[in-house]
Amino acid sequence: MNSRKRKALRGLGKVLFVLYIGFLIYFLIFSDWYGRTGEMQEYHYNLVLFKEIKRFWQYRHQLGFFAMFTNLFGNVIIFIPFGFFLPMASKYRSCFATLFWSFGLSLCVETFQLLTKVGSFDVDDILLNTIGGVAGHIIFVICVAIRRRHVRKR
Repeated sequence: MNSRKRKALRGLGKVLFVLYIGFLIYFLIFSDWYGRTGEMQEYHYNLVLFKEIKRFWQYRHQLGFFAMFTNLFGNVIIFIPFGFFLPMASKYRSCFATLFWSFGLSLCVETFQLLTKVGSFDVDDILLNTIGGVAGHIIFVICVAIRRRHVRKR
């Protein structure tokens, strides 16, 4: 791949990364989903790892598929683009860097929710978000390998 195409691809990655971060901030902090329209009367938080994951799985039939899916898989899925676009748009290309930044961003979001009492602080969300970021990085690495193999065949 020539230098011009590489720069264009990196520029596209940066634009998509900025748009994704904007979406993420809106969705996780300001969206009307899950009671984020105002301050809660009684604030709930979870500091016990796997507590909410177990609860959502155990009571999945009472809570419904949508609630279970959005909590368990939604927290992973929403961070997959972060893990994909981070190495595309920055110099941080290692899996460890993606793990670190995914964890850091998730911790910042959860801490913001704790301080503002909008949403709820949950260590399980931090774990699931970090897993999503690493999954996105793995998808990025696979895509790069496929692209390199395709370019070599030409």
